[in-house]
Amino acid sequence: MNELAAQKCKPCEGGIEPLTAEKASVFLKQLEGWQLKGKQISKTYTFKNYYQTMAFVNALAWVSHREDHHPDITVGYNRCDVVYMTHAIDGLSENDFICAAKIDKLFSV
Repeated sequence: MNELAAQKCKPCEGGIEPLTAEKASVFLKQLEGWQLKGKQISKTYTFKNYYQTMAFVNALAWVSHREDHHPDITVGYNRCDVVYMTHAIDGLSENDFICAAKIDKLFSV
């Protein structure tokens, strides 16, 4: 099991520094298919049809609610673009990588 997926997000109200590019790169190596783009990480998931896409989006919303850490998502017929960034610190936190790992685990179900 991915160590990140086993962790729980910690509340972030700001007041901490975003991860450095070096630290973000270390976390990124623990994920598959995610891309680092400036202050955020992103990944596109593809599906066979709209029903599978929406089922994934609903499950993603449930995980996000439980972790209290929410991505920006864009949904199409057979794809879902997921973008994580910790808005309270205007950059990346460990929470972004924890949630990305949880969503990857969800996708593999």
